[in-house]
Amino acid sequence: MYSLKIFVIAAIMIGASSRSVPKERIGSYVLVEEDDDMLVYALVDDSSEPVSITEVHPQRVRRQAHGSINSNPDGSSNVAAKIPIARGDSNVLSAIGSVNGANGKGGFGSAGGGLAWDNIKGHGATLTASRIPGVADQLTAAGKANLFHNDHHDITANAFATRTFPDKPNFPTFDTYGGKVGYTFNDKIGASLGAAHTDLFKKTDYSAMGNLNLFKDRSSSLDLNAGWSKSVSPYIPNSRWEPSGGLSFTRFF
Repeated sequence: MYSLKIFVIAAIMIGASSRSVPKERIGSYVLVEEDDDMLVYALVDDSSEPVSITEVHPQRVRRQAHGSINSNPDGSSNVAAKIPIARGDSNVLSAIGSVNGANGKGGFGSAGGGLAWDNIKGHGATLTASRIPGVADQLTAAGKANLFHNDHHDITANAFATRTFPDKPNFPTFDTYGGKVGYTFNDKIGASLGAAHTDLFKKTDYSAMGNLNLFKDRSSSLDLNAGWSKSVSPYIPNSRWEPSGGLSFTRFF
């Protein structure tokens, strides 16, 4: 509990020293400032012509603190924030924090903070510590790799490992690990397949999800999510695919 508080406070203090970078060339990429964002462009090098800059579906890289808030079906909200604290030629290190399931009365489902590394090619990793009140503390290491990206298509693979420290003194520490592969078309239609396994309960969770972006601008996004999931375990006699879905509205700040 105390180690989690110290970890989160340290991440926030580090975030206070965030700084920005001007327009510059980074290897085969060019960073161009636009308001509070930085756009990533690729350089085209043709031996018969001078090197030129072309827009190949540039990625937005935030250079200042930003975050998002969205609502859950039960009326609670999820809040996340990200503060860049260091930047290299092609990488950004940020402090991150989140509160999930906030009910507006001081209660919440979980909260945590940590560090995130992002690469301009779409790769990244995070290390976070979180607290589930009355249940457990958790430490999670996660990573993502962009397998393919162009003007219309994006394929990204994610993996994670979580160690859970239950509040109950006689309940053992246990690990959960898993991964997901997701595909997105034109930043509007997406699908993913994922699985996660917990040794202690001999349980494996499977998911097949799809999403459709109905509206998006610089400050908000409305998405439709639907799919199926199931859990397989010797302790679950009747395992079957269960549907889930709903609308998600996100506000960026």
